[in-house]
Amino acid sequence: MDIQYIGEQLLWGKIGNLLVFTAFTAALLSAISYFFSLRTDDKSWRKLARQAFAIHTISITGIFALLFYLILNHRFEYVYVWEHSNTIMPLKYILSCFWEGQEGSFLLWMFWHCALGWVIIATAGEWENGVMFVISLVQIFLASMILGVVILGYKMGNNPFVLLRDHPDFANLPFIKMPDYLSKIKDGRGLNPLLQNYWMTIHPPTLFLGFASTVIPFAFAIAGLMRKKFTEWIKPAMPWTFFGVMILGTGILMGAAWAYESLSFGGFWAWDPVENASLVPWMTMVGLAHVMLIFKHRKRSILSNFILAIVTFFFILYSTFLTRSGILGNSSVHAFTDLGMSGHLIIYMFFFVALSAYLLIKNYKALKETHEEEHLSSREFWMFIGMLVLVIGCLQITFTTSLPVFNKLFGLNLAAPVDAIDHYNKWQVPVAIFICLLIGVGQYFKYKKTEWKEFRKKITLSLMLSLLVTGLSAFYLGEYRVHYYILFFASTFAVIANASYIFTVLKGKLGNSGASIAHIGIGLILMGALISNSKKEVISRNLKNVDLGKDMPNKENIMIEQKVDTLPMGNYYVTYSKRETQGVNVLFNIEYFQLNPQTGVKEKQFELKPFVQLNDRMGNVAEPATKHFLTKDIYTHITYAEIEKPQSRHTEDEHEEEYQPAKNQMLAIGDTFITSNSFVILRSLKKDLDRNDFQLNDSDLIVGADLMIQDINKKIYESLPVFVIKDFSIYTRSTSVDELGLKFEFSKIDPATGKIELSVSEKKSNKADFIVMKAIIFPGINILWIGCLLMIIGSVVAIRKRVIQNMNSGNSTEK
Repeated sequence: MDIQYIGEQLLWGKIGNLLVFTAFTAALLSAISYFFSLRTDDKSWRKLARQAFAIHTISITGIFALLFYLILNHRFEYVYVWEHSNTIMPLKYILSCFWEGQEGSFLLWMFWHCALGWVIIATAGEWENGVMFVISLVQIFLASMILGVVILGYKMGNNPFVLLRDHPDFANLPFIKMPDYLSKIKDGRGLNPLLQNYWMTIHPPTLFLGFASTVIPFAFAIAGLMRKKFTEWIKPAMPWTFFGVMILGTGILMGAAWAYESLSFGGFWAWDPVENASLVPWMTMVGLAHVMLIFKHRKRSILSNFILAIVTFFFILYSTFLTRSGILGNSSVHAFTDLGMSGHLIIYMFFFVALSAYLLIKNYKALKETHEEEHLSSREFWMFIGMLVLVIGCLQITFTTSLPVFNKLFGLNLAAPVDAIDHYNKWQVPVAIFICLLIGVGQYFKYKKTEWKEFRKKITLSLMLSLLVTGLSAFYLGEYRVHYYILFFASTFAVIANASYIFTVLKGKLGNSGASIAHIGIGLILMGALISNSKKEVISRNLKNVDLGKDMPNKENIMIEQKVDTLPMGNYYVTYSKRETQGVNVLFNIEYFQLNPQTGVKEKQFELKPFVQLNDRMGNVAEPATKHFLTKDIYTHITYAEIEKPQSRHTEDEHEEEYQPAKNQMLAIGDTFITSNSFVILRSLKKDLDRNDFQLNDSDLIVGADLMIQDINKKIYESLPVFVIKDFSIYTRSTSVDELGLKFEFSKIDPATGKIELSVSEKKSNKADFIVMKAIIFPGINILWIGCLLMIIGSVVAIRKRVIQNMNSGNSTEK
C-alpha cells in the first residue's frame, strides 16, 4: 500500500526532472545538428541546431529558476534544498546556497555556456557551426552530471530534484515512512558558514564565467582543425582569449579577497590545491593570448596556439576533477565531497583529450612550420620564452597539487609539502622575477628585430629609477632574502617601464595601452603581495602570566578580559568592551586606542568587530575584522572565546554560589595546569599522612596530592586533597581554596603510569568573560588591490581594442 505523504509539493520536482532531461536531449540534438551543418553546410541543420540550443537554454534557465524557488521557499522534501539551506539564513545568501552543491555549480557553469553560446551565434558568422558543435558537446557532458539516472548499473550524475525520502542515505530512516515526515523536519542543514559572505555571492559566478570562457578559444581551435583552417580561427578567438584572461583572473582575485576578508589564516593566498587548479589555466591562457599576438604579427607559432588553447581547457576539466572527485577532501577548504562521480569526470576529461589528440595527430603535417629562427632581439622571441616560463611554472604547480592523485592512482604515499607556502614560493618566485623583467622590457622590443642601441636607450631610465626605488626601499624593507629584493626590483621595473612606455612610445593613448596597464597591474600585485606578506607584523603578544598553549602561541595571541584590561599592542592599546549577538553571529567589540603624547590620555582611534558564526552542523567559525588604512590594514581575529556568556563576577549571596561542573586532569609529579585565575602544580605525592583521621590499618593506603597554586598576582596557596583505599573501598577528601573559588578532589591513581586524576571545580564567579585574539598589520596591501584593479582595466581595454580591430578589418559575419 502506497503511503500518502502530507505536505509534499511533487509537481515542482516533476517539472524539474522534465527540464533536466530536456536540457540533456536538446544539447545532444544541438551537437548532432551542428555537426551535420558543419559537414554539409546545409542551413536547415543549422536552423534545427539553433532551435535545439534555444530549448536547451530555456531548460537550463528553468532549472535555475525552479531550484532557486524551492530554496527560497524552504521545500525540504528535496534533498538539495535540505542540504544547502535553512530558514534562518539571511536572504542575501540564498544565491550562495544554489551553487554550494555540485549540482548547482554545474548548472551555473552550463548557464554561462548558454549565455556565451548565444553571443557566438550572433557574432561568429562562418565559425558558428564548428564552435557551437564543441560547446554543445561540452553541454552534453555537463547536463549528464545532473541527470541522476542509472544505466546498466552505473549512476550518471546527481539530480537536484531528488526527494529526501528517495535518497539512499535517508530512505530507510523510520521517520521517512511516516505520512507526515515533513512536519518532523524543523529546518535544513544550512549553508557552509565559510560561504556566508558577500564575496561568495559574486565570486563563484565570476569564476565560473571564467571557466566557461575557456571553452570558446578551445572550440575555435577544434573547429579550425575540423575545417582545416589552421590559422583563420586565431583572429576571431583572440578577443575571447583576452576576455577569458580578464574574467578568470577577476574570479581568482575575488577568491583571494574572500580569503583575506573571511578566512582565519591571515592572508589572501595560501596555495590551496583548488586555488592552484584555477590559477594554472589562467596562466596558460595568458600564454595563449601572447602566442596569438605572435601569430598576428609574424604568422608563426601555429602549433603553439592549438596546444595552449587545448591545454587551457584541459586544465579546466582537470580542476573540475580535482575539486569534485573528493580526492582533495582533506587538503582543500574549497573541495566538494565525493558524490561518486569520479569515473564520470574522468570520461568527460579524456573524451576531449582524445578528440583533441586525434585532430592534432591527423593534421600534424599541415601544422609543421619551417620558418627561420627568431632573432634574439625580436619581440616574438621573448614572448615565446615568457610563454615557456609560464608553462614551467604551471607544471610545478600541477605536479605538487596532483600528489593526492598520484597516490591514489599508483598506490604511492607521497607527502604534501609541510609548509606549502614556502614550497611554492621557492619555485614560483623565480618565475615571477623573470616574468616581471620580461613584461618590463617586452614591449620595447620590435617584431622581427630590434636595434640594441635604441633598446638600451629606451629602458635605461626605467632601470635606473627601479634600482633607485629598490635601494631607497631597502631602508624600509630591512633584512630580506636576496631573491625577495630581486623580486621587488623586478616588479618595480615592470611598473615603471610600462608606465614609461605608455607616455613615451604610445604618447598617452590609453586606448592602445591595455597591455601596458595590465602589466602595471601585475607588477603592483606582485609588489603588494611581497611587501604585505614579508613585512606583515603580528602585534598581539600575551602579557598575562598564562600559557595559552601550543595552538595559541603567546608570542602571537593576546588574552583580554572584558572591561578589565587595556593592554598595549604594537603602537596601540586595546580593550574588549562588549559582546553582542546579531542572528547567528556573536560579535566582539575590540576598541583600539593610541596614547596622546601631549596629554598622556589614551584616545580611541577605531573599533573592530570580529565575530564567531554559530553553526551546529559544522562547528562555530570565527571570521576576522579588518581596519583599512591607506598604507596598511590591521587584521583582527578571534582565536578563542567562550560562546556561552559567562556569569556575573558577583552574586547576591556568595555562600550559595554553585560550582561549575568538575574537570578532570591526569597529572604526573611536576605537571602544571591552568584554571581561570591561577596555575596549579602537582609538587609531589605525600604518603606520610596521619592515618588516624581515617582509622586505617597497615594494609590500607592513603596518599595526598601536594598542590601549589599561584594566582595572577603570584600569590602562593597550598592544598592537599587525599585519596584513601580502606578495606578495598575508595574514599576521598576534597579541599578548597576559597580565595580563588577552587575545589580539588583526588579521585584516581593509575598504577601503570603513576599518574593521578584530579577533579577540579571552579565557582561560576571565576569565569570572567575573556577572549584570545590575534592582530596582524599588513603594510602595503592596497598596492596589491590597486594592481588587481589595473589588471582588470587593462584587460578590458585590450579586449576593446581587439574587437574594434576585428570589426574594422571587415571580418565577415554569416547571416
